Amino acid sequence: MTNPVNGAIPRLNNPDQMDFLFRVSLKAVILNSDGHVLVVKETGRDWWDIPGGGLDHGESIKEALVRELREEVSMSGEFEHEAILAEDPRRLGAHNLYQMRVTFLVKPEIMSFEPGDDGDEVAFVNPLDFKDSELINEQKIYEYAQLAKKCYNQPVH
Repeated sequence: MTNPVNGAIPRLNNPDQMDFLFRVSLKAVILNSDGHVLVVKETGRDWWDIPGGGLDHGESIKEALVRELREEVSMSGEFEHEAILAEDPRRLGAHNLYQMRVTFLVKPEIMSFEPGDDGDEVAFVNPLDFKDSELINEQKIYEYAQLAKKCYNQPVH
């Protein structure tokens, strides 16, 4: 017997067909004036990532970004945001569910950050430092920063 995927729902009119619920992950690319990207080491992790996390039931995208950015990098104040990438859903084997990631370019009014309740370290880093990382999550930092720079009309490296 196979283990069913969390969020798999059989259709009422045809139980052999399935619909799937997806976890939505929101990520925030924040660039400083030098073109460096804000990264965080979340509590209990030893790799860098851009801040963000799951959209909770009933939250708007902006509410989720506010919450995640406060929890991970202690961001406060207003900000603008625009979607720069929506990735195809993929299965997260460790959680036995499907997730779709949407990445946003976030432009805060206040560029002051420190580790929040869910973060251990916060830094602005040259995205090139992650281009050849052995970790896929860190390679993604480089890719997301390049997309964000195109939106900012900054030089892409």
